[in-house]
Amino acid sequence: MLIRGRPSRPRPRRGAVMVETAIVLPVLFMLNIGLIVIGLGVFRYQQVASLAREGARYASVHGAMYAQETGNPAATADDIYNNAILPQAVGLNPSNMTYSVAWNPTGDNRPASVKSLPASDPDPPGAPVANTVSVSVTYRWMPELFIVGPISLSSTAVMPMSY
Repeated sequence: MLIRGRPSRPRPRRGAVMVETAIVLPVLFMLNIGLIVIGLGVFRYQQVASLAREGARYASVHGAMYAQETGNPAATADDIYNNAILPQAVGLNPSNMTYSVAWNPTGDNRPASVKSLPASDPDPPGAPVANTVSVSVTYRWMPELFIVGPISLSSTAVMPMSY
């Protein structure tokens, strides 16, 4: 037996879409803005790491051997900052940036096979000595949303002296 009745109508949902939109859109908006700010933070960190590498490269190439062979003075920490770090710090506030340069002429960063030699002869003839230079760059980044305070981004690059 088939019972026929009136076709059912959908219930009216007046305002439901507007309420759902009012709840969902601010959350999506904040997620998108948060992703952009995090992306900017990663970008700033990559800049700081690149500046440290460039400073270490410049110091590595303009060391004591460079001074002996060319007659020009060897690079100082200020030279490294002014000639390698600062020109490439595009978009960074130089007053929020600090740097340090350390030379390691003692060869403490030698390969493990050389470090295992007896202490009586730490530098046998022909042993490779890896004089290195270390450049550290630190940048105080203030995120664009000001939700958190300044974040310290820091990177250190160590390179063997090549010239």
